[in-house]
Amino acid sequence: MGTPEFWFAVVTALFVGYFVLEGFDFGVGMLMPVLGRSGRDDAETRRRVVLNTIGPVWDGNEVWLITAGGVLFAAFPEWYATLFSGFYLPLLLILVALILRICAIEYRGKIDDPVWRRRCDLGIGIGSWVPAVLWGVAFANIVRGVAIDADKKVTSGLLDLLNPYALLGGATTAMLFAFHGAVFIALKTAGDVRADASRLAAALIVPTVVGTGVFALWTQLAHGKGWTWWIVAAAVAGLVTAAVAVLRGRDGWAFVGTTVTIGAAVLLLFCSLFPDVMPSTIDAAFSLTVDNASSSAYTLRIMAWLSAIVAPVVLAYQGWTYWVFRRRISTTQIPASIGLARTR
Repeated sequence: MGTPEFWFAVVTALFVGYFVLEGFDFGVGMLMPVLGRSGRDDAETRRRVVLNTIGPVWDGNEVWLITAGGVLFAAFPEWYATLFSGFYLPLLLILVALILRICAIEYRGKIDDPVWRRRCDLGIGIGSWVPAVLWGVAFANIVRGVAIDADKKVTSGLLDLLNPYALLGGATTAMLFAFHGAVFIALKTAGDVRADASRLAAALIVPTVVGTGVFALWTQLAHGKGWTWWIVAAAVAGLVTAAVAVLRGRDGWAFVGTTVTIGAAVLLLFCSLFPDVMPSTIDAAFSLTVDNASSSAYTLRIMAWLSAIVAPVVLAYQGWTYWVFRRRISTTQIPASIGLARTR
């Protein structure tokens, strides 16, 4: 394996980590209004329980995306430039949605006002649903290929990106993240919230299995390789494990299953893509590959040494954070006051 192939594997691993960890963050934001539905006396308390399941970790999970973007820029500058210019609008929408979600989470408890909290909840919902869908649309289009000319510019329009395969990819990531989030909430909560999250996860099994199965099969048949069938098998095994565990109330095994499924789905996309990084539908000669899109060998070697020093520290710290905040949360642990003085 050469240095370009090594860094392609690193980019793949970073996106696997991002979608596994940020996936349940998105799912929590998507399902918070359902599990803390209005009309209940304890609706606000339940919403705070759901949001607190990701409170200590959600910002750390976003570091994986920042790192992936930095590695992409340094290791594959041509890929980075073509991707961000050709997918400018969807990636901008993802960025705006993530910023909206960050602000909504951080400032939700700063003002003790129901109207303010409802607006923040709307921001959390938008900031979770939009990336959950658009990430699937974006990566499906990358695997499918877009119109790239000889100057490495994407000439596809927005409507070209909204093809059936990409739309199915967006629906699949949304369903997977919602299922992953429901399982995570059940794993991290106790009492009525856990019971409702488990029931919601059970209700999501059929649409998630069907959507993910169709998308994985389409990807394998249209873009996969002979050896990537084992990745499809891993995704299926993860889904079956998650489904059985949800129905039996085994939250830990259910989370392992959804983690394997999301990891296998991302791995299937990247392995189907390799050795291209952005295929061209105009001419295969115009496609970006791990070789013609990478930085110099010297740059890649320096990056390898730096990452070998920094990566273990970051991973150890994030693992320690999850260990410290591993206990379940219930409505009885939520204090009555959540913010500053009431403001109108």
